[in-house]
Amino acid sequence: MINNEEFQDEIGNNHISTSAKNPLREDAFAISDEEKIEKIKKDVENILITLGMDLTDDSMKGTPNRVAKMFVKEIFGGLNPTKKPKASTFDNNYKYGEMLVEKNITLYSTCEHHLLPIIGRAHVAYISNGRVIGLSKMNRIVEYYSKRPQVQERLTMQIVQELQMALGTEDVACVIDAKHLCVNSRGISDIESSTVTSEFGGKFKDVQTKREFLDYIKLETKF
Repeated sequence: MINNEEFQDEIGNNHISTSAKNPLREDAFAISDEEKIEKIKKDVENILITLGMDLTDDSMKGTPNRVAKMFVKEIFGGLNPTKKPKASTFDNNYKYGEMLVEKNITLYSTCEHHLLPIIGRAHVAYISNGRVIGLSKMNRIVEYYSKRPQVQERLTMQIVQELQMALGTEDVACVIDAKHLCVNSRGISDIESSTVTSEFGGKFKDVQTKREFLDYIKLETKF
């Protein structure tokens, strides 16, 4: 019979998500970013001391504070809804009715199971039903949802759902091709493998439209 700790390890080692939303507590923003940094700084300091590191060394003195600021302000900054990019849309006055593809969007995220990097590319497309969105906003949406402890399947879905809501259409698709350092640098240590996930909405579920999108991106991502 598998115990609770073994079950949790099974979920993490097999990169299984238990929720379609990022699992945040209700009091996630009850304290300020500055307070979070101070708390995390002490925790990182304790981890390093426990590992045997000498924090009086000039190279290590500032590490706990640097890591804490990085967690709160950078790599997990997408947890904070105040940082959500405003997805401004505009009338499609030039009546462009074909597929728009923004491919090879650089993606840096963090695996929520081992807190190791996910590095890859996102390919995003939509077909306008009367509204268009700025190209840079597509990049910013990818970045926002990436800056969280994540699983790749959820991230792919969140990008599509956000664009569907902003554009008022189901006709949105996203493919992500990424390397997970929790696979590449530990565990099985397979440095060659990458993970591909996809989410297709509306017209992109049609075989011909889906094939056209995949032909555009060709999945020749290089890392």
